[in-house]
Amino acid sequence: MELVIGVLEETLLDTLKMLPFLFGVYLLIEYFEHKASDRLPRLLRKMGPFGPIGGAALGCLPQCGFSVAASNLYSGRLISLGTLIAVFIATSDEAVPILIASPDGAGKILPLIIAKVAVAIIAGLCTDLVIRLIRGRKNEEEEPFHDLCEDCGCDEHGIIYSALKHTVQITAFVFAVSFVLGLAMEFAGEESIGKILMADSPFQPFVTALIGLIPNCAASVLLTDLYAAGSLSFGSVIAGLSTGAGFGLAVLFKTNKNLRENLIIAGILYLAGALAGSALNLIF
Repeated sequence: MELVIGVLEETLLDTLKMLPFLFGVYLLIEYFEHKASDRLPRLLRKMGPFGPIGGAALGCLPQCGFSVAASNLYSGRLISLGTLIAVFIATSDEAVPILIASPDGAGKILPLIIAKVAVAIIAGLCTDLVIRLIRGRKNEEEEPFHDLCEDCGCDEHGIIYSALKHTVQITAFVFAVSFVLGLAMEFAGEESIGKILMADSPFQPFVTALIGLIPNCAASVLLTDLYAAGSLSFGSVIAGLSTGAGFGLAVLFKTNKNLRENLIIAGILYLAGALAGSALNLIF
């Protein structure tokens, strides 16, 4: 019972920290929809290759709020898929604070951030390039905000009401997912998970990338702890933290109604992280 209460308190605290950021994002989205829905999306799309670069820069800040924001903005078709991928890969959530707190971890922070940002930019630019080659300009004809706001009644209420409604819905979803996954991580134990990481195996990045897909900050905490303790190689931790987009992926499945597209995005994220981690293990 104490373990359950502890996970509940931690989940509640993490969720409350995200509330102001989520509300701000939805307030911005609602403003764009009501005041600038015709002009701003076109302007953002015209940024072209700079989208993934900016997404990678924002995503490397030590929190998972930007990945949640990016999921909502992509569901509203305000950013490109490449920008979304860049934010997801660059997201560091708890890795930086944990390494700072570790006795020998401070020197590992800069290489980790540089590697993740580089992978994020390359993966994001390549994703947008492939989409342009396959679809041409079709992806620019999608109606902004359609998936995000369809049947939500936003047009019948003011901006603040609509933003609050979206915020409450997503916050409840994040809390439920985080609590369940937090319990699972606690009951499984760090030692049990460490045994399946295949130490000194070339397949380790593929395992850590899979763990990173768990939509919870606990996954990045686990991977960073193991890396700081020497149980994971540099490439393997990059693989896991690159796919570890915090709650971003879970929120994407909630807000973006195209399930097939969401699965493809998760697949792109996994392959980018696993292949980048394997390449880094060969280099270092």
